[in-house]
Amino acid sequence: MFALFRPAPHRPRLPDDQIDPLYRRLRWQIFAGIFIGYAGYYLLRKNFSLAIPYLVEEGYSRAELGVALSAVAIAYGLSKFLMGLVSDRSNPRYFLSAGLLMSAAVMFLFGFAPWATSSVAVMFALLFINGWAQGMGWPPSGRTMVHWWSQKERGSVVSVWNVAHNVGGGLIGPLFLLGLAWFNDWHAAFYVPATVALAVAGFAFLTMRDTPQSVGLPPVEEYRNDYPDGYQREHETEFSTRQIFIDHVLRNRMLWYIALANVFVYLLRYGVLDWAPTYLKEAKGYSVDTSSWAYFFYEWAGIPGTLLCGWLSDKLFKGNRGLTGIVFMIGVTVATLVYWLNPSGHPAVDLAALFTIGFLIYGPVMLIGLQALELAPKKAAGSAAGFTGLFGYLGGSVAASALMGKVVDHYGWNGGFILLVGGCVLAIVFMLPTLRQAPRHSSS
Repeated sequence: MFALFRPAPHRPRLPDDQIDPLYRRLRWQIFAGIFIGYAGYYLLRKNFSLAIPYLVEEGYSRAELGVALSAVAIAYGLSKFLMGLVSDRSNPRYFLSAGLLMSAAVMFLFGFAPWATSSVAVMFALLFINGWAQGMGWPPSGRTMVHWWSQKERGSVVSVWNVAHNVGGGLIGPLFLLGLAWFNDWHAAFYVPATVALAVAGFAFLTMRDTPQSVGLPPVEEYRNDYPDGYQREHETEFSTRQIFIDHVLRNRMLWYIALANVFVYLLRYGVLDWAPTYLKEAKGYSVDTSSWAYFFYEWAGIPGTLLCGWLSDKLFKGNRGLTGIVFMIGVTVATLVYWLNPSGHPAVDLAALFTIGFLIYGPVMLIGLQALELAPKKAAGSAAGFTGLFGYLGGSVAASALMGKVVDHYGWNGGFILLVGGCVLAIVFMLPTLRQAPRHSSS
């Protein structure tokens, strides 16, 4: 099946007078494709979280639903890494679009098939399939960015692209409320976003392209006259799977540090996000409308936060991604404590704390992805990003779903927040070794 996704062949080089105008046009077009395409994935990533309060009313425990929800994280972590290996040897326009269509199909089943929520086992299986399809979004986007934007401009491009998941994730809440108004059915949390995602998949397929060489353009390093140290023409050839996996991932010590930090960054990211509707309803007495909008504000707060983080990383911290991430995680720790300890009856403080967590947490998420791209050659970029994602989702996101649900069931919300604050501290600890690590550009 994966032969259908194989990289596009190189075309004869275009005349020099056609290179600059085509490069300029295609870079805008391709960025629109990967930005809107990846935002479409997030329309289908966390729909189940909005359905949890309704499923609790139907008799499921939070621990059971947490186990079901963990399937997304388990599958996504495995898929982001394994499908990253595949994507490094694939055409991203086919790869990204196919994953989005698969994910939409699962959401339609949740929306229209009564058996889809008939048991924890069925929900787990469907969410596992959805998580696997979701893993086909980041790697082709990363492959695209390292081929179409050079080293000196990549930090800004990645930080802007990274807000795509805030755009998509933030729209789930409003789309859910729109579906409730139209259909008076909480299953709209699944089928309304899935309908939008179909159009997004078509747009991504029409706008994305493979490498510059596949359309007759030179490598971006030549076009931008931005050659990393030690750059050679041989770096434009595809690596074997063994070279990618062994030489450029498993033997990369710094990649292991940021992967471990990612476990605890994702614990915070999804420990707050996944349980926000349930926590605000149970502990603070919020209505469905209010908690849905809180979900929206959390996600969209990440847009200015991520852009600021990228700018600070480049300008103030002079490319020191580790130090930037630590500063942002300290802020996340403070905001999480406020969100937890603020007594009920002060909704403005709750929303401000939730907004602040969302504003700050996506900066470290973006920086770890950017570090992965910078610490590996561009022909292994999808796999490096997938490796950090493997840890983030199998460790952090699974803990945010299954472990958080179990802890809250046994120790209440106080126990859950002790887990989250501990995650903040450990994320900082694993970022510390990267403080003086420069990006490895010898084979970028």
